[in-house]
Amino acid sequence: MSSPGVHLREITDDNREAVRDLHVRHDQKQFVASVSKSLKQAAKDPEARPWYRAVYRGDEPVGFVMLSWKPPTGPYAGRHFLWRLLIDKRYQGQGIGREALAQVITLVREDGATELLTSYEPGDGEPWPFYQKFGFVPTGELDDDEIVLRLAFPDR
Repeated sequence: MSSPGVHLREITDDNREAVRDLHVRHDQKQFVASVSKSLKQAAKDPEARPWYRAVYRGDEPVGFVMLSWKPPTGPYAGRHFLWRLLIDKRYQGQGIGREALAQVITLVREDGATELLTSYEPGDGEPWPFYQKFGFVPTGELDDDEIVLRLAFPDR
């Protein structure tokens, strides 16, 4: 089930505050940093090649996504890493996260990637079931205390 009208948009001066006002449920805060913290990390760590977009449904910002887009160095050098995926608490359970991730996967594949990596912190309410439905599998690696996942793209 896809959520109609879900698309990714650049974050500009016109929408930055509305996007910063998006928040997950209280019980999810341990699993995903806020948009404000994510934007600060992106600014502080340009060598990670942060690529981020607001997730919109129609004309309304409903989420945020950020990748490390083929950084030149580090553990994910030359690879795409899904750094953040946040859907506002008011819009969860409507297929928006699935549609946003599907669009990210398409963009990454179009960039010639053979995989997409992400990680999550284990715990009650963790996002593992969400990623598992997409076909992500654990790599056996840890990034700090987070379990690293890989989605391999079959040859076309």
